[in-house]
Amino acid sequence: MALRAEPPDGGWGWMVVLSAFFQSALVFGVLRSFGVFFVEFVAAFEEPAARVSWIASIGIAVQQFGSPVGSALSTKFGPRPVVMAGGILAALGMLLAAFATSLTHLYLSIGLLSGSGWALTFTPTLACLSRYFSRRRSLATGLALTGVGLSSFAFAPLFQWLLSQYAWRGALLLVSALSLHLVACGALLRPLSLAEDPVVGGPGAQLANLLHHGPFLRYTVALTLINTGYFIPYVHLVAHLRDLDWDPLPAAFLLSVAAISDPVGRVASGWLGDAVPGPVARLLMLWTTLTGVILALYPVAQAPTALVALTVAYGFTSGALTPVAFSVLPELVGTGKIYCGLGLVQMVESIGGLLGAPLSGYLRDVTGTYTASFVVAGAFLLAGSGVLITLSHFFCFSAPTSKPQDPVTEALDTKVPLPREGLGED
Repeated sequence: MALRAEPPDGGWGWMVVLSAFFQSALVFGVLRSFGVFFVEFVAAFEEPAARVSWIASIGIAVQQFGSPVGSALSTKFGPRPVVMAGGILAALGMLLAAFATSLTHLYLSIGLLSGSGWALTFTPTLACLSRYFSRRRSLATGLALTGVGLSSFAFAPLFQWLLSQYAWRGALLLVSALSLHLVACGALLRPLSLAEDPVVGGPGAQLANLLHHGPFLRYTVALTLINTGYFIPYVHLVAHLRDLDWDPLPAAFLLSVAAISDPVGRVASGWLGDAVPGPVARLLMLWTTLTGVILALYPVAQAPTALVALTVAYGFTSGALTPVAFSVLPELVGTGKIYCGLGLVQMVESIGGLLGAPLSGYLRDVTGTYTASFVVAGAFLLAGSGVLITLSHFFCFSAPTSKPQDPVTEALDTKVPLPREGLGED
């Protein structure tokens, strides 16, 4: 383990970015493209959309709810063995899902087992990356998370082709083989010890401090609301297009259209997050608001041209909000508590991931269309934007900082004291 007084802003950190790039592809790229399997599962098990939607929702919820476990294990053993173990679990879950004979088997294999593997991979890797960067943190995070968009572009038509050639059981076997590459990604992670680490205390002290940290709690509520509507297009857009009499392959390809603009939005937002003075939360609010408006407009669009335009815009804005969402957290709690903070945020926001897709499927079953599903999804994102505005120093124009904003660290800091709450120094 390397000992550094400050994040190196480069060096081996770029290898961590590379690892995070492939991990984000193999976790959220697979999740985003899983809507291709949705129609197959409905037909194979003859179940309503709401029940089938629980497969992806359980996987997302377990990934996020189990994030504190991955964070705690990474604090004790380092991120490398934890992520490698998670890769094995993710692949094993997909492998067992290929032999499922009921939805319950898919809930347990994909939802619980693969979800547990994703919990041990994604959060420790993003936390490790945040410790390697300070001035270029948003850009590094944006580059790492472009793997989600690029893999969505490739995986949606690939999965549709695999379904046409090998049916859904054979396709899941090949997805399992892809997921096993998470083990190699974990081997690239090198733990980094920073001078701030002894100051912040152990996991218990960090947790107690975070639970009394006002800006952190409000930020967690905002992300939970955002997370409730964020994944709806990736679960139900293909089914919505099938209701509009689209053929399966063009419907799956439209998800790839979003994936084209997604990485552009991530890199552009990451660059802006580092270049624009002031708290990064303002950029997050902007992208979240635009994404919510676009989702609410989906039921209005009927023409293929309008649907393609909305999907391109959705890919850009939904991709743009992701890197700044992760960059806000170090400004709130500091890099020393990033493992605990990120794990706790992902655990709480899992409530949104768990309820979002089933609620959307329930609205489809009740109304017969996905109109209400997309409108409600957009409303959740707009509500999250409203909570972000309540963060302290939201309207200030000072340069962003990764200094922790909490009374415990302030008391231990020998330099000029920081404000008790807020995103940056005045």
